[in-house]
Amino acid sequence: MLATADLAAFGDDGYVVVDSIIDTSLIDPLKERFERLFRGDFETGTAPDEVNWQEGRSDPALARQICNGWKADRLIASVVLDARLGEAVARLAGWPGARIAQDNVIWKPPGARSLGFHRDNAYLAWYTPTEMFSCWIALDDTTARGGTMELARGSHRWPTGADPMGQFHAPEDYQATVKAAASAAGVELDIGAVEVAAGGGAFHHGWVWHGSGPNRSGRHRRSLVLHCASSEARFDRAGFGEGNGPIYSRYARLTDDEMDENHFPILWRSDGYRTPGI
Repeated sequence: MLATADLAAFGDDGYVVVDSIIDTSLIDPLKERFERLFRGDFETGTAPDEVNWQEGRSDPALARQICNGWKADRLIASVVLDARLGEAVARLAGWPGARIAQDNVIWKPPGARSLGFHRDNAYLAWYTPTEMFSCWIALDDTTARGGTMELARGSHRWPTGADPMGQFHAPEDYQATVKAAASAAGVELDIGAVEVAAGGGAFHHGWVWHGSGPNRSGRHRRSLVLHCASSEARFDRAGFGEGNGPIYSRYARLTDDEMDENHFPILWRSDGYRTPGI
């Protein structure tokens, strides 16, 4: 899936665009599952951890988002828990293995507003090592006009620890935070858009600034995102109150800091281990 040149590009830019990540035969069935999820129809009977948009109740101008759709739908789980993708992420990150921290089910219909630029690692004080590497998969042909994901090249090398935080859903200027960060770092901002056919996408570093503009096209833009942590990640209780820690710390055990594989399954590990049953 990833060539030597892709690894070099990832090191330089903090992300790499890939023409084909999943088989195109999965595209239409996945789109149908997106429709079910946003109607509140959860195949497994288990609700996702975060449901930020529901048909008939939410603002139709907002981008639709669900986190951990894999828990609610078996087809989505088959992609999110794919060992091939886990291996690719682990190799890019330099980890001994990869586990799923969370997924994102994102749907931007025509006219949907933007998602503000942010860095994933800035929200992860609740586990250690505090890092996330991601795989973003397009389920529709993507264009800059259609609100595809945008990333700031090389921003994984910018300073960390004092990132400007902004509104995530529908900010006035979705690039305001990354502009401020580039200015503070004294670097020229260079933004690239992920323009691929359905089934393609990108892998990106957790410290890369990324976001997406409004969908000004007449077409839908759906994507499925894997956010992975190291297979060796453990809970860090000191950070449970930060970022999205209040949501995911609910899965912490009373007696140790291990991340339960029922909720954070290991997709791939270099010694051949993979969480049984996934």
